[in-house]
Amino acid sequence: MTPQQKAESLGLAFTKQEPGYLNLCIRSGNQLISSGHVSTMKGKLGAGVATAEGYQAARDCAAKILNSVWNAHGTLDGLRVLKVLGCVNSTGDFIEQHLVINGASDLLHEIFGKDSDGYHARSALGFVSLPTGAAVEVEAIFEIKG
Repeated sequence: MTPQQKAESLGLAFTKQEPGYLNLCIRSGNQLISSGHVSTMKGKLGAGVATAEGYQAARDCAAKILNSVWNAHGTLDGLRVLKVLGCVNSTGDFIEQHLVINGASDLLHEIFGKDSDGYHARSALGFVSLPTGAAVEVEAIFEIKG
């Protein structure tokens, strides 16, 4: 099954996006670089939002990124995930940012393969706040394979 087929089998929907204030995914050479995509879920990890909820919020961010990548490239096929940056709206004593951002990484592993094109470098960081009060924000870099 191709990455595009796998994503669709997981229920991901791909819809056309109208250009906005910022480019949600830009091509530079053989790379696709996404803007940060925020979760629909609002709140702060460690203060009312549980790690498992944050995991789902990060997965939501990755799904939004994939829609932007699809808009820029026309398909998820022929791509390799290079880097993921995950930002978690969290309290100062919350230490499970990596477990939250696993939600994004796990979705990318499911679609592109954990031991192949989905195997990526990653950072998971805590922030005192995120735009719109989002619980999570994620950005990613993809390589367009030759």
